[in-house]
Amino acid sequence: MHEKILALPKTIALLIALASGALITFSFAPFNSWPITIISLTTLALLLKAQTIKTILWRSFAFGIGFYAAGIHWIYVSIHNFGGASPLFAGFLVFLFACFMAVVFTGPFYVLARWYSHNRFALILALPVCWLLGEWMRTWLLTGFPWLFLGYAHLNTPLAGWAPIGGVLSIGFILALTAGVIAEWLWHIRNAQPNKVTLMIASCCCIVIWIAGAGLKTITWAEPDATAIKVGMVQPNVDQSTKLSFDENTTIAALNQLRELSANLWSNDWVVWPEAAIPTTLTYQDALPFLEEMNSKAAEHDTALFTGVIFEDQKQHKYYNSIAGLGQGYGFYHKRRLVPFGEYVPLENQVRGLIEFFNLPTSFIHLGPQDQHGLIAKGVRITPAICYEIVYPDLIAQAAKETQVLLSVNNLGWFLDSIQAKQFMQMAQMRALETGRYLVYSTNNGPSAIIDNHGKILSQSDSFKAQIFTGEIHAVKDWTPFMVYGSGPLVILATLLLLSISLPQLFKREVALEEGR
Repeated sequence: MHEKILALPKTIALLIALASGALITFSFAPFNSWPITIISLTTLALLLKAQTIKTILWRSFAFGIGFYAAGIHWIYVSIHNFGGASPLFAGFLVFLFACFMAVVFTGPFYVLARWYSHNRFALILALPVCWLLGEWMRTWLLTGFPWLFLGYAHLNTPLAGWAPIGGVLSIGFILALTAGVIAEWLWHIRNAQPNKVTLMIASCCCIVIWIAGAGLKTITWAEPDATAIKVGMVQPNVDQSTKLSFDENTTIAALNQLRELSANLWSNDWVVWPEAAIPTTLTYQDALPFLEEMNSKAAEHDTALFTGVIFEDQKQHKYYNSIAGLGQGYGFYHKRRLVPFGEYVPLENQVRGLIEFFNLPTSFIHLGPQDQHGLIAKGVRITPAICYEIVYPDLIAQAAKETQVLLSVNNLGWFLDSIQAKQFMQMAQMRALETGRYLVYSTNNGPSAIIDNHGKILSQSDSFKAQIFTGEIHAVKDWTPFMVYGSGPLVILATLLLLSISLPQLFKREVALEEGR
């Protein structure tokens, strides 16, 4: 088969890479066709095998463009509907962003191209390691964009058992390893000289890993307390255009709606309002009369109330996207991972004024302190995450060490009825699975959900409907292995593995040089 692959015209190969990257979107929610991850990765592996550096980089880049253009096309909704860009220009900006992410995606493949493309372990070891390093790099480079990690598509497969041990990145590594092994077998079809011993060992390792994952899924790493915590959530379903109107009447209407919807929830242990439930026309300080009323109501019923609100630090003249605790809820939390252009503007002096999207009225938020502690509700410590933060595996795992429950408050109205909300909830489920924590998942537009310590949705609300929603959670004190070690050991081990397969070649070169002398 390798003769046919090597003989592919350059244009055809690039189109195949582009299509393979785009198809991965169907492996994530709401489509959930997880085998596509293996098919697409296998195709990419075959296209990269035994190629020149230039060819590998171009094909990886094409794969990356398809991957991101299809996977995050929903950004178009925010840019066009709320940013004021024309359809053509909004589409162009989405394409530019996909190209930028494709460049980032391609980076680790330079290592594969430069040192390993003709190595017999290229697809079995080098490819999985480069894939892992790429996903890890996207969690921190330029504040990170940890979206579309392959492991998210495997919440319901045997590989989910590895999440509490190595996190979502470990699942991506296993998938790339599996695809690499399959690609090697396909490459050597009708080839009389394949390294069958190496392939058999690698194949057996893959089978064992998948079977072990099924066994690990049966383990509860962190046992929940027996006492149930009753949670009530308010889903206001305020249209994003209304939120951005800054109209006094809509502000009053929003506060009245929160008051009315919460009226039947005070019997719960917790009441949760979503991100920016207090309209952005009002900071925490501006809304104090209303918040004091709600504080008294929550205290009267021995209930903890948590709400999203903009907090103004009047001394430093800074604004934070925050969660405030009222009644039996204590503490403030300021968001630590901000959404580019949505909450802050990179290269602000250069892009302000180009289009309305770069002038959004919420693009004034400052980064919260990194050493914050969680919130507390009636003795239970909570790891808070405001919207975008829930997609950071190590951030949540580290914070969860000190807490017993995860709380995610969100406003996903920027993207209307796109696949973004489904992808986002899938990532939130992975955080619950990685940490063994129940997750209270509150949104403005829905669906809101209660997610258990195995990442399963116990119950959820409807989308785009103003309603209240209740459920039960349990506090969890134990730690999963991933909470203890995070992604660091896996990244270090993978890097050492990559170096180890290049050492024999380096040793041979040294010997050859010595003999030449």
